[in-house]
This record gives sequence, C-alpha cells and structure tokens, in this order.
Amino acid sequence: MKSAIIGLGVIGKVHYDVLKKQGEDIVCICDINPEVLGDFEGVKKYLNYKVMLDCEDIDVVHVCTPHYLHAEMTIYALEKGINVLCEKPLCITEEDIARVLDAEKKSTASLGVCFQNRYNFSSQFAKKFLESKSVKFAFGSVRWHRDEKYYKSAEWRGKWKTEGGGVLINQAIHTVDLLSWILGEPKQVVCCTFNLSLAGVIEVEDTAVADFVGDNCFSIFATNSASQDMPVELRFVTENDVLCITPDSAVLNGKPVDIEKEIGWYGKRSYGSGHEKLIRDFYDCLASGKKFDIDGEEGARAVRLVLAAYKSKGEIVTL
Repeated sequence: MKSAIIGLGVIGKVHYDVLKKQGEDIVCICDINPEVLGDFEGVKKYLNYKVMLDCEDIDVVHVCTPHYLHAEMTIYALEKGINVLCEKPLCITEEDIARVLDAEKKSTASLGVCFQNRYNFSSQFAKKFLESKSVKFAFGSVRWHRDEKYYKSAEWRGKWKTEGGGVLINQAIHTVDLLSWILGEPKQVVCCTFNLSLAGVIEVEDTAVADFVGDNCFSIFATNSASQDMPVELRFVTENDVLCITPDSAVLNGKPVDIEKEIGWYGKRSYGSGHEKLIRDFYDCLASGKKFDIDGEEGARAVRLVLAAYKSKGEIVTL
C-alpha cells in the first residue's frame, strides 16, 4: 500500500522504521520543520499536510504529530477517504471525540489508533488468563523520568491546550487502556493530580493517582518524577492468583511465565515493542477487509477515562 507520515519527530521515526522494515511503499512525508525532513531520502516531502493529502495518491496516512493536531488531521484524511493510523491519544477533548467518530462513521476509510502495548506477549497472556476469572483488584504503576529539558524540547509539551494534560494523557494512557481492555470499562473514577518536580516548568501534572471503580476495579499511580524510566507494571489479584506483568515479562504467583520473548525495540524501550505488530495488523486488516480492533470508538475509550479523571479533582465522577 502507498503510505504517508505526518510528523517526523520521535514517534514518527518509529513508524517510518517499521514501515521500511515491513516493505511498505512510503510515498511521502510531512513535517513543518524542513530540517527534520532532510534526514529522509527517496520520498516526497511536504511542509503542509493538506497539500500532501490533496496532491498524492495515498492509501494510509500515519498521524504522528502533537496531540492537539490529531483530531483535525484525522478528520481531514477520513473525509478524503484515506485510511488513518493515529498515534495516541486520538484527541484531547470530548468535542473532538464526537467529531472524529462522526467522520469515521461517514468515511469509506478505516481508522486505527496506536495502543501498541496490547500487542505485547505479556498483555496478550494477561488478557487470556484473566478472561474467565474474577479480578478482586488490579493496579498499574508508571514511573518515568521527564525533566525540564524534555518539556522544553517542543513548544506543545506541558500545556493543557496542546498536550491536553501531563503524565495521565501522554504516558499513562497506555496503562489506562490496557487495564480497561483487560478488565472492562469502569463506571466511576476519582483522581488527584500533583506537580512534584516540574512546578513552574509545565502547566499540567507530573504525577497522578486514580481509582477506577466497576465490575473489576483498578488503580493507577503515574509519575514523570522518577529518577529514571522504570518498566510499567500491572498487577492483578484474583481469588487464587497474583499476576504481575511488565512489557516483556509475566510472573504468576511468584514464578516467571514462559511467554515468547519480544524481538526488537523501536524508539525508547519504554514504548514497548508492539508498534511493529500493530502496524502489520492494521495493514493486514485493510488488505483483507477485516475490522481493525482498535478503531475510533475503541481508541476513544481511554481518552474518555483520562478526561473524566482530570474532571474529578478528588471527587467521584460517574462515567
């Protein structure tokens, strides 16, 4: 298929590398920074995504831009009948969720959202192992390091209007997605956010604690104030078992589970290795006509949970 990428920052380069490895035909790329485009050879280059989508014959466009641009770019492509694979989060407001889903419904094209950690072997194991069990409690821990230099590396980071929040919507949204995917959508949330180490540097939170209540309850602790990146951990407690997973390991009742080892990392190790499998699955679904599992509605679920958590401010919010 003929592919295009909008946004060639850190995550855009991950998509580029995966597409190259899989032998896809990358026709063109787009970024507002011409210096970034200079790193790529053999493709057409654009500074304006609308001009690119208007002029080129494209089957799939990868939206890898700052959060606040995801909705408008996704909608523009869907209205032109171009399939879209959008990085998380799908968007950052309730209004944009409605707009994107409406565009998806009216379009002849398909929409996929990058929640690649669902494709980790450990996540797949947890999903299958727990599907017939009653989970008494589950907990997700995200301990990463994002300092002043990180936030000043791009103007859109650390601002409500352009990032949509802090650690919850950027880093921990993957963990929120995994827990709700494995356990089911909760009915209520209560959340408190803090700025422990980046006050005066960013508008948004660097640390958050949230309890999600439903048929299977789960809690989240997420911080960007750790001294270094640590593997994301998810812990599940059932009547008879305790299962703990990281992106590349699973431990059941204190004993390692012999799951297939992950192969290859793209970008930061903390991203997991699921991008390659997710992108391949999306393209396979387009080729076969099969529905891609993480479509607009599925991708919007974690955004809704995060937005409800922000709305909470320490009070219970019904979802």
